[in-house]
Amino acid sequence: MSRTPDTPAVARRRERERRVISQMIALYCRKQHRGEPRDASAFCGEPVCADCAELDAFAVRRTERCPHMATKTSCNKCSTHCYPPAMQERIRAVMRFAGPRMLLHHPVAAVRHILGR
Repeated sequence: MSRTPDTPAVARRRERERRVISQMIALYCRKQHRGEPRDASAFCGEPVCADCAELDAFAVRRTERCPHMATKTSCNKCSTHCYPPAMQERIRAVMRFAGPRMLLHHPVAAVRHILGR
């Protein structure tokens, strides 16, 4: 299923969404997987373990393909659930942990994400 090309505003939003989810995964990895070697790199450029790199790549791919990017508020309120149940649980754990901490580590990105801009 091909999607229509993004407008410049939607393209910026899609890029911002990819970066924010990647930053959340990197923050989660840094705090939760301290003993793991962080040999891989997340979309945002921060080092992550192999397990988190897999989740990051999956989340970035899903964000790239999101058909509702122009009108969506957040994934948990979306009518189309594009994450399979196992990945949904993993990303939910990341968001629960990293969401509140984003205000300390990436405050501008967190506020923009919360406001949906």
